[in-house]
Amino acid sequence: MAMTVREAFDKGTETFNAHDIDGFTSVLADDVSYTAPGGMTGRGKTACAQFFAGWFEAFPDAHVQVHGLHITEAGDVAVEEGTFTGTHQGVLRGPAGDVPPTGRPVAVDYIQVLRFRGGKHISFNLMFDRLLMLEQLGLLPAAAAAG
Repeated sequence: MAMTVREAFDKGTETFNAHDIDGFTSVLADDVSYTAPGGMTGRGKTACAQFFAGWFEAFPDAHVQVHGLHITEAGDVAVEEGTFTGTHQGVLRGPAGDVPPTGRPVAVDYIQVLRFRGGKHISFNLMFDRLLMLEQLGLLPAAAAAG
């Protein structure tokens, strides 16, 4: 029997937070795809696993806290609201090139639209504020406080 969307989501989140890429990959469909800020995209289990494992490489203490999960009535789409935290201690690979470790912590809110089929993730559409993350890493000056 296939997992429910909630079960697949929970396993994906638990294995991400445990940095268990094999467990995470177990809830991915073979044709899974991802889209992330900066034009980052990929298709297939290997590409998706490499993308998410890249966060573990850059942030060895990477963790997500889910604040909300909204599953559509049809049950095949979920919208996740959360916060990603971690300390930048490894190379961060991104669309503009590799960023060497800064040693700085980040806390970035995100929204992710997830699609499911047969109890497996078939797509991730991740959205977060790249500018805020770059500011927190000290790579861009932080915006001046209003007032």
